[in-house]
Amino acid sequence: MHHIILGAGGIGGGIGARLVQGGFDVTLIARGEHLARMQRGGLRLRTPEGDVTLPVQAVDDPSAVSWRGDEVVILTVKSQDTAAALKQLLAAAGPGVPLVCAQNGVDNERSASRRFEHVYAMLLNFPATFLTPGEVLLHGTPRSGVLDAGCYPSGIDATIEELCANLEASHFSATPDPAVMRKKYAKLLLNLGNAVQALADTRDAATVHRALRAEAIACYEAAAIDYQPLEELGAHAREQWSIGAIEDAPRSGGSTWQSMVRGTGSVEVDYLNGEIALLGASHGVPTPYNRAVQQLLVELVAEGGPPGGCSLDEIEARARALGA
Repeated sequence: MHHIILGAGGIGGGIGARLVQGGFDVTLIARGEHLARMQRGGLRLRTPEGDVTLPVQAVDDPSAVSWRGDEVVILTVKSQDTAAALKQLLAAAGPGVPLVCAQNGVDNERSASRRFEHVYAMLLNFPATFLTPGEVLLHGTPRSGVLDAGCYPSGIDATIEELCANLEASHFSATPDPAVMRKKYAKLLLNLGNAVQALADTRDAATVHRALRAEAIACYEAAAIDYQPLEELGAHAREQWSIGAIEDAPRSGGSTWQSMVRGTGSVEVDYLNGEIALLGASHGVPTPYNRAVQQLLVELVAEGGPPGGCSLDEIEARARALGA
């Protein structure tokens, strides 16, 4: 199996690096200075177990891959970049290539299924940091994280069983799961807080987090969406990994915070909190807190503001203005 990592930042670079360490065939697709550094000197992987620089095969576009028929594509771009990535992939590989959506949120699989014949969903439950081009940090130990996966919308097949076995052999916990979307909807509940961290840069936001999740659960119930209880999701993760120490590199913010620090100019809030706002609008459920953090973060990014450019009071005030 030839593993194509489309979007080799923190998540994709971490998955790809671990697969390379496991002796598997991997091609990373990246861009900019991150790509240039990997092509010049390899990918530096920093983990609690050590610091290693891995020689990697890295290219800038799916058209630069030598497609031979045994590929599986692991899509790890942020959700706002999915449409462009799918267009490039379709032109290079065609609609029959197996495509695994290893992304937060629940919209990517729907989008991919419009054009691709074999789409898979993968849970992302591991802490990664990508702030420096050419370098990825994986903080989880003894496993780097959990990457359960299955066919979309349900089921398992030989492709996902082989991929999960390869990931299991590469420092991850990866179980084929015919109902993996239940876990992705549960993980979305956790990811609703990404915007709060990026906005207020504080851990003292329990009230807002509870409100975000309560709105989401009300939407799930109205839409008859099945999701794994958070206690089960968390218990399994704790069995597989905890945050380990990396010298001179304490765990920083999550993926949305990192996007702002890197100055990417976009964040995936429309596919996290915005997904709940969409569900609420579709099923008559008010979602003022999710709409508030979505609006405030979009405004902050448009202004070029740094993480922490908003306050919890501003979030509460916007939520009240929206009907909280």
